[in-house]
Amino acid sequence: MPVTTLAPAEAAAVDAVPRELLIGGEWRAASGAATFPVEDPATGETIAEVADATVQDALAALGAAHDAFSAGDWPGTPPRERGDILRRAYEAIMQRADELALLMTLEMGKPVAESKAEVTYAANFLRWYSEEAVRIDGRFTRHEEAAGGRLLTMKQPVGPCVFITPWNFPLAMGTRKIGPAIAAGCTMVVKPAKLTPLSMLALADILQQAGLPAGVLNVITARSSSSVMEPVIKDARTRKLSFTGSTEVGRTLMAQASDQILRVSMELGGNAPFLVFDDANLDDALDGAMIAKMRNIGEACTAANRFHVAESVASEFASGLAERMSALKIGRGTEDGVEVGPLIDEDQLEKVAELVDDAVSKGARALCGGERLEGPGHFYKPTVLVDVPDDARLLKEEIFGPVAPIKAFAGEEEAIAAANDTEFGLVAYLYTAELNRALRVAERLETGMVGLNQGIVSNAGAPFGGIKHSGFGREGGPEGIEEYLEIKYVAMKMG
Repeated sequence: MPVTTLAPAEAAAVDAVPRELLIGGEWRAASGAATFPVEDPATGETIAEVADATVQDALAALGAAHDAFSAGDWPGTPPRERGDILRRAYEAIMQRADELALLMTLEMGKPVAESKAEVTYAANFLRWYSEEAVRIDGRFTRHEEAAGGRLLTMKQPVGPCVFITPWNFPLAMGTRKIGPAIAAGCTMVVKPAKLTPLSMLALADILQQAGLPAGVLNVITARSSSSVMEPVIKDARTRKLSFTGSTEVGRTLMAQASDQILRVSMELGGNAPFLVFDDANLDDALDGAMIAKMRNIGEACTAANRFHVAESVASEFASGLAERMSALKIGRGTEDGVEVGPLIDEDQLEKVAELVDDAVSKGARALCGGERLEGPGHFYKPTVLVDVPDDARLLKEEIFGPVAPIKAFAGEEEAIAAANDTEFGLVAYLYTAELNRALRVAERLETGMVGLNQGIVSNAGAPFGGIKHSGFGREGGPEGIEEYLEIKYVAMKMG
């Protein structure tokens, strides 16, 4: 692939990032000396080449993580020291926010303003867990029946962890796992997505400079995740696996993790319903819809995938959403005023086009968009669909693009049934002005999270995660660190 001619600031952001593997505190080339390209999805051209790890490299990284943990120095590090490392890394990220945002846009495509919002969101996980590191506690109680008996519980780090992170939030999905792992005293091997490895490499460099000891964090970049990481997952030295990505891949990883009975956290696919009742403030609902649908160009597991709107307001809502969507400026994310960047690659663009074409062929109408843009890059026009038939694939499948299908409902029971009619259960959005309805519907929605009168749920201090085929485990908040801790119970008899 031809190398993109980058502007000076763009080139500086890319050049500041290591391109090698981080193993045992050292940056090194892949053992086979191979590399693979990282492309700008707005142009399809290469912006960097990074190391293409082998299985031997991945096992070396696991060995470094195992040694750093089993030696006892890192798990035995005072919690305040671990927290201070995270705090220094947080401050460094915020100081370099503009540079990191530009880097993210170059490899992922989202507008720079949105990338900068992710940088702040990502950094907040490090700040949150810098404060949680000193709040890991157990309990000491009397035996309820035996005289002299005592019950002691303590929480200890799980051990070496393997993290596989996605391309759509290349920095935040890393800090959401790395932050609590460091706070808990775990070591780790991280495999970022091949499409967006640069943000993770930059994060690893920052954590090293913040004082993270050698071997605590190891980063493996590779063209093929499955062949390189399966031996690591099945290795007896690994004690936990955390994955963010598709449900299909999650199933495969869970099967691999069963060999060693690993602790597993899975944040998988979504099919988020967005419910608008007739008493909702429509302007607020439209504001929330734009956030829930268009954050990250719609390439988010939390993106509103289908809009269920009360019949009496469905037409007004649809026209309002189409007006807003059609007004968005499309272009390369580094350009001024751009609000919609490219999709990540040609495969994703084809998937979005295929889902829209399927719906239209079955009777749906596009109020705006409904087509890809010609020329370089992977661009698809923001799209609003109405008259969507029940058998349209995009009501069942995750769209991962700027497409909003709208379905009307007659009453509350129908709305809840439609919202829950999916194998996924990550997040739902609900707009209503009535408190009783809000709580009643929220309780019945089969999701791990609910956005009530707001179009975003992401928060470093909140437990992020889903149910059903959207996975299990939680990331963020005080619940997030529990994923990296084992509970040990000691039964005592006092003389």
